[in-house]
Formats: sequence, C-alpha cells, structure tokens
Amino acid sequence: MSDTKQRNLVKLGETDLTVGDPAEDIRGRKMLDKSGDDIGKVDGLMLDEDGAKVRFMHVSAGGFLGIGDKTFLIPIDAITKIDEDHVHVDQSKDKIVKGPEYDPSIVRDEGFWESSYGYYGYTPFWTAGYMYPAYPYYGGAGLGGPGRAGTTRR
Repeated sequence: MSDTKQRNLVKLGETDLTVGDPAEDIRGRKMLDKSGDDIGKVDGLMLDEDGAKVRFMHVSAGGFLGIGDKTFLIPIDAITKIDEDHVHVDQSKDKIVKGPEYDPSIVRDEGFWESSYGYYGYTPFWTAGYMYPAYPYYGGAGLGGPGRAGTTRR
C-alpha cells in the first residue's frame, strides 16, 4: 500500500543533476533480456526528485531503425549486470514489449509508477521495507551502492 505523497519522477537529462560516477551512466547502452536478446536502448534515466535516486530506465524498444519504437520505463531493480556496452535485465523481451508504454504527456500520476513496478514484479520504492538495489553491477561486481548510485549536482 502506498502513502498519499505524490511521486514526482523526472528525466535525469531535464535536471541539473548528473550520475554520481560518470562510469555508472548507462544511457546509450543496449539493453539485453535474460536470454541475451536485444530489447532496445537505454535513452534516459528517471529519478525521484525527493531522493535524487535513479528509479527507472527509459528504454526505446521495438520498431525498425527507430521507426515504430515504443517507450517503456523499466525499474532499475531489473538490472542483473552492466558491462561496457550493455545493460542486462532479468525480464524477457516479450514481457517488456507487452508492458505498459510510457508517454510523458499523459503519465502524471502515481498509479502508472505503481503499476509499472507491479507489472515487472517489484515493490515500489516508496513502500516500507524497500531497499535500493546495489546498482550498477559492472561485470558482476557491484561498484555502486545505495550511497553512490544516486546523482550529484552539476
């Protein structure tokens, strides 16, 4: 059950914040599903303004040569590993492309964020007991952690 506080998530690139460690910036990397299939590209990172922590990956998937792409927000909790060129997630491509699409012009309420977490099988970050993932996992070794995976001011 969520509390009544409004969740305000914004795209990192639209703020004066940056990823705390530039090596941990996954924007522009290809996303691979749990079988190693290409899902799409991480176009951006969504963070909550209160905690200044990354909460979702903004991913373009589907289509051909950028035409017909759909945009999805996938919780960072789905990340299993990050390497130099890829972000690996614990979801299947089929599940992601059938998931809730993201349109920033119409998504303004907490219901979307909550349903996205639920669709992928994760607990929303604002619920009791939520633990920020030890994101990211470069080559299987977590370099970041709850204190380092956030953002800093430019």
